[in-house]
Amino acid sequence: MSNTKVLPLLEADGRGVTPCCPPLTERPMTAEEAETAARMFKALGDPVRLRLFSAVASHEGGEACVCDISDVGVSQPTVSHHLKKLKEAGLLTSERRGTWVYYRVEPSVLAAMGKLLALPAAA
Repeated sequence: MSNTKVLPLLEADGRGVTPCCPPLTERPMTAEEAETAARMFKALGDPVRLRLFSAVASHEGGEACVCDISDVGVSQPTVSHHLKKLKEAGLLTSERRGTWVYYRVEPSVLAAMGKLLALPAAA
């Protein structure tokens, strides 16, 4: 596993990162924005992946060793497969430390997800 970060839900804008896609209630998405958002929803559409994502996001310190999140009712190779899919969707980043891989949900990813699904502010 590499230390490469892939965050398709986010775009750099010089001031940090911003969501790639507008809130669903703001305007219709472009085809590209819909593809990006669909990757996230597809990755989270599997119950095992959703449990793994939740385990990492809720773990103390915001990151979890793969050894700490393997108890989701599937074999370790299947856990690794699902973690890879979450990483490919840009929902997780990883870092190898010795023999273990640590996964993290970047706060900006959670913020982007929240903005995508946010209701418009009341006037």
